[in-house]
Amino acid sequence: MKEQVLAIVDELQRLRKEGETHAFVSEESLQSLRDLQANEGREAGSPLEEKAARKEAVESIPENIRSASAADFEQVLKAEDKPVQKRETSGSKLPPPPTVKLPEGSKQERWEALRDIVYNCPTCKSNVRDGYKIVFGVGNINADIFFCGEAPGGDEEEKGEPFVGKAGQLLDKMINAMGLAREKVYIGNIMNWRPRLATRIGNRPPTVEEMSFCLPYLRAQVEVVQPKLIVALGATAAKGLLGADSFRSLREIRGRWHDFAGIPVLPTYHPSYLLRNDTKRDKRAAWEDLLMVMNKAAIPISDKQRNYFL
Repeated sequence: MKEQVLAIVDELQRLRKEGETHAFVSEESLQSLRDLQANEGREAGSPLEEKAARKEAVESIPENIRSASAADFEQVLKAEDKPVQKRETSGSKLPPPPTVKLPEGSKQERWEALRDIVYNCPTCKSNVRDGYKIVFGVGNINADIFFCGEAPGGDEEEKGEPFVGKAGQLLDKMINAMGLAREKVYIGNIMNWRPRLATRIGNRPPTVEEMSFCLPYLRAQVEVVQPKLIVALGATAAKGLLGADSFRSLREIRGRWHDFAGIPVLPTYHPSYLLRNDTKRDKRAAWEDLLMVMNKAAIPISDKQRNYFL
């Protein structure tokens, strides 16, 4: 119980430091925090540090959350390995996926035309919160390697660029460890907008319907860039590329080559998963996946890189 409460406290404190005032919390976690509040001051002889930590933990919980019920928290963050759920979106039903026709011209001209199509897509625009941005791919349109994520997060919808938050910083380190730079690869998401929740706190995986709508835009980016290979970052991105029912757990398919539009795809862990699960096993597994990518892309691998851990 103590470890669970401390983990909840750490996350709430992190969100508070980032200026957040609301959070999605499971009923089990809420009960643990309520028990902590109820026991405040009852344990005689407890260390002062522990009392202070308990007090700070309780104060970290917004007042509206302290008395909330399970019904108020239907949306709970999903673990990285869980299958994509076929849920309806919070808004109206999405129209059929678009048909994308790119004009003739240079790679740059076709990419810019595609970006304009996405920026002006009525469905994308209607699903973006007021004051935030549609997110389109960035990087080298002549890249050999295409890194594909699932959907933008809070930082991404603010800046209009994929992978710019903490997960993006780790992805940059992964790319640098390969001997490359962010500017030398292409980075995109299946989704062009951030899947909506009741508030801006937390993320949820996109629905099958949402990914199906945006997939033609991702496919068109792949068509323009024509990479040698695609790295699918996380289970949801892999399901978007390979099919929602193609596997149950990322561990079933990561580290093995698959295919999307005739291009080899290697699924691996999402950087956010590696941030949440800081284990040597998963970090080493992710790095071995990247070594496979380097080998497939004919990038020289040094002895130092072969022995490297993320």
